[in-house]
Amino acid sequence: MVGDPRFLPHPVEAIGQLIQFLRRKIESFAGENTFSLRLGGTFLTLFVISLSCGSGWIIEQFFFKGHYLSIPNQIRYIILVLALASSLAARSLSQGVSNVLISLNDNLPYEDLSLARKELSHIVGRDVENLSKKDILRATAESASENAVDGIFAPLFWMIIGTFLWSNSTTLPGPLAMAWLFKASSTIDSMLGYKIGKLRWLGESGAKLDDVLTLIPCRLVLLTLPLISKNWIKAPSIIRAAWKDGVNDISPNSGLSEAIFAYCADIRMGGINKYKSHYISKPILALQAPPASKESIKKIITLYPRLEIFWISIMISIHMIIQ
Repeated sequence: MVGDPRFLPHPVEAIGQLIQFLRRKIESFAGENTFSLRLGGTFLTLFVISLSCGSGWIIEQFFFKGHYLSIPNQIRYIILVLALASSLAARSLSQGVSNVLISLNDNLPYEDLSLARKELSHIVGRDVENLSKKDILRATAESASENAVDGIFAPLFWMIIGTFLWSNSTTLPGPLAMAWLFKASSTIDSMLGYKIGKLRWLGESGAKLDDVLTLIPCRLVLLTLPLISKNWIKAPSIIRAAWKDGVNDISPNSGLSEAIFAYCADIRMGGINKYKSHYISKPILALQAPPASKESIKKIITLYPRLEIFWISIMISIHMIIQ
């Protein structure tokens, strides 16, 4: 599975620290003024994504454009592949989901969900303190489905866009620059994109940008995931059903992401979730499917590498045709 190498420093950590620093400064300056918070949030978003994209572009130029370093091409591409892999959360997402499933130890003589709730809190934004085992499994399935787009396929899509830009001119942003641009946007949304308190205004621009950058990748997942699932022959009907269910979500992307995984892995999702003491009702997805189980959640994880390979194969084929 293509994913983030554990031995490398993760760019998201640096991006997160910068966002926290800027947030404190903006909130201190803006106080309760909504216009200032919005303006500060827009500045934060533009600054962080520009710095992230620019850093990726500089690395690309330094290693690949000029003759600054006498490094063999093999080493150059190893560096690029490792940097790109750090932008894909396939391994960390799969591990986080697996940790929740392992912590649900069915062999114990009593049911202790404290460890499972703790592991779940690492991959979801909802409140987990009082969740039952059934709720934990549903939350895990939904997180594995929604975060697959944010953590794997959206950055992969922007890498592919950067690759095609690079093939036209190496002075344009390439795969690393575009991947880091998306990761910056996604991190801003995950940290500030809550409609509560000051974040309602401070995180508004970041949340909207993330929705825009995820729009196409999400719909490509909707169209392609059935093609690599066991029910590929029913792909048109699966896509229609997932669209019908997912489009009712308040998010333009997460509902569709969850819906297509719900149908392809045969898991019923949706219901009432609690976020920071606020209750949100999510539409029911794949109503006729059984509720989430350990086995069905593992199906979701197995779909990740298959769809990654499918996308990369399509990209290589298109690139060979247009060359």
